[in-house]
Amino acid sequence: MRSMTITLLGLVLGYGAIVGLAFAFQDQLLFQPSNRLLATPDDAGMDHEDVRLNTEDGETLHGWWIPAAGVSRETSPDTTAAHTLLFFHGNAGNISGRLESVQQFHQLGLNVLIVDYRGYGQSTGSPSEQGLYRDAAACWEYLTEDRGIAPADIVVFGRSMGGGPATWLAVRERAGALILESVFTNVPDVGAHHYSFLPVRALATNQFDNEARVPEIETPTLHIHSRGDRVVPFELGRRVYEAAAEPKQFLEIEGGHNDGFLVSADAYLRTIDQFLSEHLNSGEE
Repeated sequence: MRSMTITLLGLVLGYGAIVGLAFAFQDQLLFQPSNRLLATPDDAGMDHEDVRLNTEDGETLHGWWIPAAGVSRETSPDTTAAHTLLFFHGNAGNISGRLESVQQFHQLGLNVLIVDYRGYGQSTGSPSEQGLYRDAAACWEYLTEDRGIAPADIVVFGRSMGGGPATWLAVRERAGALILESVFTNVPDVGAHHYSFLPVRALATNQFDNEARVPEIETPTLHIHSRGDRVVPFELGRRVYEAAAEPKQFLEIEGGHNDGFLVSADAYLRTIDQFLSEHLNSGEE
């Protein structure tokens, strides 16, 4: 009897230790930045400008302004393409790992602004949920004030964790269109899916609650997800879509969490092109 009690006590203490570690290191599990830039848009055949953005709380963000093909400060200093995509990337690496995706939007004739969150790449600071929201605000200010781009000509794009700052921004600012790819309902839902043996919902300090925000978003939204996504279950992405306000559209693609946009490139690009043509060129307010 005593040995059983000791065993049970050991199990309880062990489980408690695991729970404690999960709570203490949850930011490290969610935010996985890399400081090393592996490539630049030049390596992918795209002209670009290095940009530095200042946040309201004193951080400096590094990013790239990638003009649409044929547009550059050298050749056409006062000219931009009709529309600009603001790219919020996922939780790991940095902007240099998103060049294949940027190339696709470049092919669609869009300017692209992609910026590393605080603590990622060459950006200063440490990542946090509220910090990423401040980063999103700095990106919007840069596009609308520094570059003078009309909000109606901006497409906000969020992939995976990037859906968090994308939906946060879309609630506050009226862009021309919003694209949410492989996004989750909220962080606790994803954590509970992967760590069902832990009380994730009680432990989570980060939320990124897309499901709660999308009903407030009036911007036309394209939702994209794959049933083959093993990181963010398809059902979570579908729930975000179902909660969203009209006008909205859903595209089911194939492939995994990190390569669906490549595996389904033809349908992916065709649908995005049609969606943007309909909503950005419609003249609707």
